[in-house]
Amino acid sequence: MRDERDQGGGAEQPGEAWRPELRPEDQARVDAFLKRGVNSVERKPFRPLLLLIVLMAMVMGLSVLSRWLAYWAGVH
Repeated sequence: MRDERDQGGGAEQPGEAWRPELRPEDQARVDAFLKRGVNSVERKPFRPLLLLIVLMAMVMGLSVLSRWLAYWAGVH
C-alpha cells in the first residue's frame, strides 16, 4: 500500500528516465552547443552486421595470403 505522501515526492515511475530540469537560458546554451561543430553532422546509422562481415572478410583474406606465402616459400 502506498502512502499519499509518496505520490509526488520525486520518485521515478517505472520506465521513465530521470532528466534534470534546466533553466531556459541553460537549455538554450546546451541546444546551441549540440547544433554546432561535430555534433551537427548527420551520420549514417551504425551497422554492426556490416562491420562483422568486413572483419571476417579481412581475416579470411589475410589467412589465405599467409597460407599462399607459406606455400610459395616452401614452409608448408
